[in-house]
Amino acid sequence: MRAIWKGAVAFGLVNVPVRLYAATGEHEVRLHQVHREDGGRIRYRKVCSLDGEQVEWGDIAKGYETEDGELVVLTDADFDQLPLSTEREIEVLEFVPAEQVDPILLQKTYYLEPDRTAAKPYALLRGALEQTDRVAVVKVAIRQRESMAVLRVRDKVIVLQTLLWPDEVREADFPVLDDDVSVRPQELTMASSLVESLAADFDPSQYEDAYVTALEELIAAKVSSGDTQAPATPPEEEGASEGGAEVVDLLAALQRSVDKARAARGEDADEGSPGADAASRRTASGGRGATSGSAKSGGTTAAASTTKDATKDGAKGGAKGASAKKAPARKASAKASATKAPAKKAADAEDAAPARRKARSKAS
Repeated sequence: MRAIWKGAVAFGLVNVPVRLYAATGEHEVRLHQVHREDGGRIRYRKVCSLDGEQVEWGDIAKGYETEDGELVVLTDADFDQLPLSTEREIEVLEFVPAEQVDPILLQKTYYLEPDRTAAKPYALLRGALEQTDRVAVVKVAIRQRESMAVLRVRDKVIVLQTLLWPDEVREADFPVLDDDVSVRPQELTMASSLVESLAADFDPSQYEDAYVTALEELIAAKVSSGDTQAPATPPEEEGASEGGAEVVDLLAALQRSVDKARAARGEDADEGSPGADAASRRTASGGRGATSGSAKSGGTTAAASTTKDATKDGAKGGAKGASAKKAPARKASAKASATKAPAKKAADAEDAAPARRKARSKAS
């Protein structure tokens, strides 16, 4: 079991740290609403009645309608301002005889488990309840709702049973019961005999839910006979917010569409993607810088190389030949950059051409 509440029982100057567990549960067979034709699950969406738009959970508030039709909207901030002193404390108000608590007031039952350090005060409270044959009337807040409750002992465990508030119990107003109906002694004696003939000690384990048993048998029979179908798969959603609203990643959807189209044409799926385009632009930009730099500094480098070679070897033809070999490479590089880049790249290549011609003239 998982604790649904954690706090302390406070009676007098004694505090008993405890955890609260649901003591009951339902055994009903869990069924879903589905479309009879295809087995699709039926979904409910929170939609505004005025504009027809789906509303996210964070935008939903609570409203109270007055008698004259006005609406009072209450937000989470409004509820946070309300006093709730029993949110983490079970406050003992009084101890009363157990028979004075009308069973019609009883609601849900919870188990109280003490912390390891609180075993002794827990046992003290349990023993006091058993010895005095009384129950503790308390107030506690569970899930932001304050309730009256009673503490009593079941086996060795202290249980908490929430109670209805007095104004939540309706009066039985049946005029027919006000009529004076006479019952003969013989009829009363016969009815009492029938009661005695069916008298027994209460043992709930001997009874079963016949409807649930029959439903489980019906489901098992359908499964064994193969009368089943594969669960219907709804269309894939890109994503859903807390309130169920779809959040579509437009960029990812577009990228998948582009990749699919390129794959159909036999092209590389990565080519043309936003990341690839950015990388291409960075590469092209770097290429322009390198080409331009080579063009501007090519003359100086070539001239220095030619002068050095001429000084050492006295062979201007060799230096001129070397410059001639470098020039086509620079032209090819500029041509490649111009092919990859748009008009701006071509313009850069054209600007670099006079520098190369000047460099070759100096070299010769």
